[in-house]
Amino acid sequence: MSSLFPSYAIAHELPAGFTYLEEAIPEIKINLMYTGSDNFLGRPVNGYENARAVLTKSAAQALKQAQDSLKPFGLGLLVYDAYRPQRAVDDFIAWSRTDNNEMRESYYPDISKPDLFKEGYIAAKSGHSRGSTVDLTLCDLNTGKPLDMGTRIDFLGKESWPDYAGVTGQQRANRLLLRRIMMEHGFMPLQQEWWHFTLENEPFPETYFDFVAR
Repeated sequence: MSSLFPSYAIAHELPAGFTYLEEAIPEIKINLMYTGSDNFLGRPVNGYENARAVLTKSAAQALKQAQDSLKPFGLGLLVYDAYRPQRAVDDFIAWSRTDNNEMRESYYPDISKPDLFKEGYIAAKSGHSRGSTVDLTLCDLNTGKPLDMGTRIDFLGKESWPDYAGVTGQQRANRLLLRRIMMEHGFMPLQQEWWHFTLENEPFPETYFDFVAR
């Protein structure tokens, strides 16, 4: 699949309207899961080599407000993914067509790879590539330790649905708190993933970028 937008190889060549997340929100915790091997592909994803977390300025501003609202409770946000270049989405698709199931037990034990598309966990176009979608959780503001949400980030299955009834009361409360905070600050949740949120009034609703954020 060819990309329709230019690549940006130099760190500070972000397109207009984008910002590095650690510069916009210095206190936020970031652990980009696709830069390493602890993800459902079991390896670094194309486009994430030495990557930094990037969002549109609008999404970063709203996320900062969410972060600030959590501070009085000793909580903060831990970001696992933000802007995702189209080449990374293409890499997901290419992986889905292989027989590599190395990480199935950890990430998608009850779903076959072809059904990941049908169930809505993988798509040919991702909201992340528009720059205003973020995958994140709640964490201790000082230590960065994530709160217990009942599943690991990126677990592909019904257990990750925000309304899944099979979690403990505390896990459900943590999910609901994250959802409430994000919605209060202009983000829309996703039905299948408790960690996934998109800015409601995103500035590039029809544009899928492919620059590399280094």
